[in-house]
Amino acid sequence: AMRTVLNPQLTLTETNIGAIRISLKSRDDIPKLLLGLQYLYTHPEIRDAVFEILKEVVPKKVGGKGKARISVGRPGMEQWRILVLGTLRLCLNVDYDRLVDLANHHVTIRQMMGHPGQIDDLDPTEYTLQTVKDNLRLFTPQILNRINEVVVLAGHELIKKKARANTPRKSTLELIRLCWKRTYIIQLT
Repeated sequence: AMRTVLNPQLTLTETNIGAIRISLKSRDDIPKLLLGLQYLYTHPEIRDAVFEILKEVVPKKVGGKGKARISVGRPGMEQWRILVLGTLRLCLNVDYDRLVDLANHHVTIRQMMGHPGQIDDLDPTEYTLQTVKDNLRLFTPQILNRINEVVVLAGHELIKKKARANTPRKSTLELIRLCWKRTYIIQLT
């Protein structure tokens, strides 16, 4: 397919999302969001449910009648990258200009999107403002709400498991769940 959720076959220049080293000591909100996304990605039952929802993030046909077929046409931004950028935009409450800067220059965010890190000869992918705007328009509040339901349900299951195991640590999934909840509240205001 031309437009994919995330290509399961890594190329030499792509990063294994589960292997990304994210600072656990940082007090900034970006690493916390990235840890939540990494958790979501590395747990197949959650990831598969979210990816099913992301398959619906498809542009309309030229002329606006129906959705484009993902098997033909120009390649679009992978839905995983749309999820990463959409989560950052809504949870950090940033404008598109800052989001483009983060997508192009924040190494850990680029790794979370599947890139090896900084823009260089191995991976010259540089996002433009228009590309980010066009692709994130597909990531609607309705899609976010459905993903939120999956994340919240998984969070409840995780809390139940932790209660049985009697471990008091706060999970990274709880952090992303709080972000989704905050994002939902922001959308309502």
